[in-house]
Amino acid sequence: MHILLSNDDGIQARGIQTLRRVLETAHEISVVAPERQQSAMGHAITMHKPLYAKPIVYGPNSRGWRVNGTPADCVKLGVGALVEKKPDLVISGINHGNNLGRDVFYSGTVSAAMEAMFLGYPAIALSLENGDNNGFEWVAEFVRWWLGQPEFQMPSQGVVYNVNFPSLSRGTPKQMQVARLGGREYVNDFQRVQDPRGREYFWIAGDRRDNLEESDTDVAHYHLGAITLTPLHMHLTDPEALARLRPLMVPERV
Repeated sequence: MHILLSNDDGIQARGIQTLRRVLETAHEISVVAPERQQSAMGHAITMHKPLYAKPIVYGPNSRGWRVNGTPADCVKLGVGALVEKKPDLVISGINHGNNLGRDVFYSGTVSAAMEAMFLGYPAIALSLENGDNNGFEWVAEFVRWWLGQPEFQMPSQGVVYNVNFPSLSRGTPKQMQVARLGGREYVNDFQRVQDPRGREYFWIAGDRRDNLEESDTDVAHYHLGAITLTPLHMHLTDPEALARLRPLMVPERV
């Protein structure tokens, strides 16, 4: 296959470079990734400044471009202007840290995969707990093996696979669980600080809280040490509210 790789940790990040090195032994690889860290960028795109793509040659089966933009920019630019051969699959990651539950709305890793899906390409987002350096190699080898299995199913049109791997420090995973998004919340803490010139600024911090009361979610299976696969789609409309709410006539004067 021709596989397009992107991420939000930057093109030099260990996750994406390990994945490129392992996958290029079996596939043709194109890398289009941000030139610097873009974590928690979400689905932002660049509209008010130019985008520059600097080419990189890795080897006979892989090449890349570093882009001064967001993860979504990289995928849009990659499939729209940079790669000559359209990809069979787009993979975002391997992210340094997991993306479970509510994380998917903030994650640049997931957003890069979502952008590929919007453009009509099968896409997978990969994330590894704590950015475990010893785990990147294992995850990349697993992905190469998984893509070659008869049981592997490409994401269908309009669907992204969000795949999360536990740290190998907790042991080698025994299975991949298919699960819905779970409950992950953050209790925000805004740290108020002054710079040397007396100007006030803030750091956003806080604690993560995972809901483990429901056992069939990505969050719950992650805590049990499994790889999780959650199929995501773009349809956020609530069918119950859609059926319940009624049109409202607007008076001439309000």
